[in-house]
Amino acid sequence: MVVLAASVVSKSGKVLVSRQFVDMSRMRIEGLLAAFPKLIGTGKQHTYVETENVRYVYQPIEALYLLLVTNKQSNILEDLETLRLLSKLVPEYSLSLDEEGICKTAFELIFAFDEVISLGHKENVTVAQVKQYCEMESHEEKLHKLVLQSKINETKDVMKRKASEIDKSKIEKNKGDKGGFMSLQSMGSGRIESKFSDMSISSSEGGFGSGSGFGLTTDVDSFSSKSKGRQPSSATAPPKGLGMKLGKTQRTNQFLESLKAEGEVILDEVQPKAGQSRSAAAPPTDPITLTVEEKLNVTLRRDGGMNNFDVQGQLSLQILNQEDGLIQVQIETGGNPAILFKTHPNMIKELFANENILGLKDPSRPFPTGDAAGVGLLKWRMQSGDESMVPLTINCWPSVSGNETFVSIEYEASSLFDLRNVVISVPLPALREAPSVRQIDGEWRYDSRNSILEWSILLIDNSNRSGSMEFVVPPADSSAFFPISVRFSATSTYSELKVANVLPLRGGPPPKFSQRTQLVTENYQVV
Repeated sequence: MVVLAASVVSKSGKVLVSRQFVDMSRMRIEGLLAAFPKLIGTGKQHTYVETENVRYVYQPIEALYLLLVTNKQSNILEDLETLRLLSKLVPEYSLSLDEEGICKTAFELIFAFDEVISLGHKENVTVAQVKQYCEMESHEEKLHKLVLQSKINETKDVMKRKASEIDKSKIEKNKGDKGGFMSLQSMGSGRIESKFSDMSISSSEGGFGSGSGFGLTTDVDSFSSKSKGRQPSSATAPPKGLGMKLGKTQRTNQFLESLKAEGEVILDEVQPKAGQSRSAAAPPTDPITLTVEEKLNVTLRRDGGMNNFDVQGQLSLQILNQEDGLIQVQIETGGNPAILFKTHPNMIKELFANENILGLKDPSRPFPTGDAAGVGLLKWRMQSGDESMVPLTINCWPSVSGNETFVSIEYEASSLFDLRNVVISVPLPALREAPSVRQIDGEWRYDSRNSILEWSILLIDNSNRSGSMEFVVPPADSSAFFPISVRFSATSTYSELKVANVLPLRGGPPPKFSQRTQLVTENYQVV
């Protein structure tokens, strides 16, 4: 007995699955299977057909034929037994006995045929044994998986215990802080009541106002600002309404704790003191400060090109002392013909047009002082359609593959500026968890509340004029990742405007001055 091939064919002669068990060419097996439908007679009771070289043993299965191609010397009884076993296996692996069902489970059927027939000879196996062999179940593999899963579960339990311990320690610490506050409050109230009982109604000592009550609020302020190594002063009077602010801070802390419990990422923000807030503002120390600021408004298209490019600049003057207000400012411009300058109405336009000097029409009138924002002297604007003027271009390529969307984003920065504190904000569809960032040049942060992925680059200079980021999210439409917002700053400007000198109108040496120059984004998007 030699079985040449086992096949499943349709009644029209289409071959769905065929497995050969002896060496034979593809052309020969295709020729044998193509000749089979022509040899089948109608109205015959037997289910085999012989030709000059081979024998076809077949069995109808609904709209299909299960077919064995053997040589003529094969034992037909054994061939029929093999055919019956195969006919039991086909329904086990194919849910529907039609062309679609057979094609979906083609490889499973081939593996099952291989377990029944080896090198053309039938193996002594049953349907249950064939299914067990094909499933390839291994006790050792199951044991290994159980051990691995137990280790994973144990690690998860340890993580949960650690997390609960950390939460408990935080709660105890908060309780301890609140307990200290309550003890201070009770102590202060005790001292207040004792003083109040000792003084008369008409007393003007003010023991209630200037005694332990103010010391209490100063202590609480030291708790809220988390200062270390510095004793609170009871003689310093706090600002009005501080007690109300403390109550608000407690409610805010409780709200933040509830957000943390829900899984939100909360950045701890230390409350600055009065001295710290003043130093953060960085007030000018020079008597005269001139600020050159340009604001950039750019709208780029996602498929290339530019919708809008607009630069608006301003030169501001800030003077500390009134005696330094009688001055004129001489500037230098980069000579860009696309930039249109416009002076303040109180300036002498002819003086600026001829000598690039900014001076008031009334020479006896000094510039205003004390304005923290400064006094605007000069404004300018530039609009362009040249894409080479764009300092930073963004390319976003979303592509859906199966049940995931791969998003590749790259930036290219021109050599015009060195960009600082670059943040590229990419909107995302509503997600249950943070996106999977596969590769990034820089840092990233996911804002789950607004569903925005922020890509941050501290500095873009000649060492990193280009960079990329790739992340993966569930399937989403490409329009969900737009518009992309960008913000950055630079220490140089398009106008290249510089303050050459400050000229005193009363004579004498030029006063000392400082200059600040910055380029910032006001609205920079890729739509």
